[in-house]
Amino acid sequence: MTTAAMSTADSMTDTSGEVIRAEGLTRSFAMGTTTVQALRGVDLVIRRNEYVAIMGPSGSGKSTLMNLIGCLDTPTTGQYWLNGQPVAQLEEHELARIRNKEIGFVFQTFNLLPRASALRNVELPLIYGAVPPAERKLRAAEALQQVDLADRMDHRPNQLSGGQRQRVSIARALVTRPALLLADEPTGNLDSKTSVEIMALFDRLHRAGNTIVVVTHERDIAEHANRIVTIRDGMIASDERFVRAGAP
Repeated sequence: MTTAAMSTADSMTDTSGEVIRAEGLTRSFAMGTTTVQALRGVDLVIRRNEYVAIMGPSGSGKSTLMNLIGCLDTPTTGQYWLNGQPVAQLEEHELARIRNKEIGFVFQTFNLLPRASALRNVELPLIYGAVPPAERKLRAAEALQQVDLADRMDHRPNQLSGGQRQRVSIARALVTRPALLLADEPTGNLDSKTSVEIMALFDRLHRAGNTIVVVTHERDIAEHANRIVTIRDGMIASDERFVRAGAP
């Protein structure tokens, strides 16, 4: 990789094409009589079709930042826009709607319904979004085809390998055609060979035009991205951009 000549300051001046804009995000938690400051004023812009890895040691604040980006939590102070929508002060039902429509989540533990088929698991976000049955089956089948599981649609999770289960999880994240694909340690439960295959799939999805944010503590996983944001002590310690061969 070679470092691209683009500064964070440059990216903060033009708001066109932004998927994520965070300004001055803080998040504090009460721990008995003590207040823990998990985030200490984070400014971050992520544009459409960027592939970003967020790294940091345990306790750095990266998981807190991921929860804010994913609308799973709200900041103590600061502002956050997702796909142009100001979300920092929204009510829970409004956050739930944005989570379902705008963000595709990929979890380390897959979070699949054990008694449901791969197709049914992928359909779930569309069921919550009140998409008609015929359309959601078609879209779920298309998403499974995107992750090379067209021949496993009727299989339940216990009939699939770990890598196949993660592919179902990725298909479920893609099925709503979200603005952002947000992956939390997506290879954490996979062996090395399967991890390489899953990251190759993320590379392919990025080339197809998806905006991807991966939260990881593994440098080799982060290096699949075009940009690595390192969090330390609740602040951005570094923000590196790279040019990778074959990147869009």
